[in-house]
Amino acid sequence: MNLQPPKLLITGASGFTGQHACIHFLKAGFDVTGVTRKSSLNGIGINTEYYDLTDNEQVKQLIEKVNPQYLLHLAGKNHVGQTWIDPIYSLEANAMSTAYLLDAIRQKNPSCKIVVIGSALQFNPTVMSTLTNPYSLSKTLQILIAQSWAVLYNMHIVIAKPSNLIGPGLSNGVCSIFAKKIVDMEENKSERILEVKNAKAHRDFIDVRDAVSAYEILLMMGEPGEVYEIASEKSRSLEEIINMFKSLTTVDFEIKSKMNQIEQQVNIISDKLKKLGWKPAIPFESSLNDILNFYRSNKN
Repeated sequence: MNLQPPKLLITGASGFTGQHACIHFLKAGFDVTGVTRKSSLNGIGINTEYYDLTDNEQVKQLIEKVNPQYLLHLAGKNHVGQTWIDPIYSLEANAMSTAYLLDAIRQKNPSCKIVVIGSALQFNPTVMSTLTNPYSLSKTLQILIAQSWAVLYNMHIVIAKPSNLIGPGLSNGVCSIFAKKIVDMEENKSERILEVKNAKAHRDFIDVRDAVSAYEILLMMGEPGEVYEIASEKSRSLEEIINMFKSLTTVDFEIKSKMNQIEQQVNIISDKLKKLGWKPAIPFESSLNDILNFYRSNKN
């Protein structure tokens, strides 16, 4: 009996997480289609579709064409600073694109299994004082839409809520910013000073490759409507991270922090995900070393 590989659609396929996801699921035996607005996915070896997910008609055409059995929805606008400048676009890119996708799937193949990626920056909509920026609003609305479609239309929609993702590849995350600066120092392209807003700020970091493996488990085994935290469960200060980077380079540099106030993050617990058999596999120092080596190999 010749079984066809399951059809998986990955949105935001050209992004930091998207490229890792495409490679992971291709190796896992899925028939992967990646959707992106403009960027090429040459070299990954997957089907590529070019659609604007903020256009409802284009989304309908995409779902009609691909008719996926699984959807990993990674696309969106995730630059907090830019969402202050253009809050409406962040709502379109994060909330409305999700609504368009879910409703197109509802009409075409409501049995499709879906994972929507939330954010640690979501806020509690019953306590408006916890709203801090337009990005948080857009991601909170996105998840409310996903959970609502799961309830109203009995769709298999799971929410993944990762902490700060790190790893090799182009990223605007703080660890990538540090690594790029250090590689510039190694190349004598930058003064040997690493500036940080608050060296005592604590964050949870998880390797993007571990997060993608969690997404696969959630696509296959996640409970509809449930929210699954994905985290290392270890909070680290930026100062600790910079010192680990120091141990991975021969460059000696100065750390300048504008503030040194302890900013402790509440630990994120991944118990529900662990019950499904997931656990982080990549050591934190290996992630940092991989980030450095990525920027050493991609110096432009």
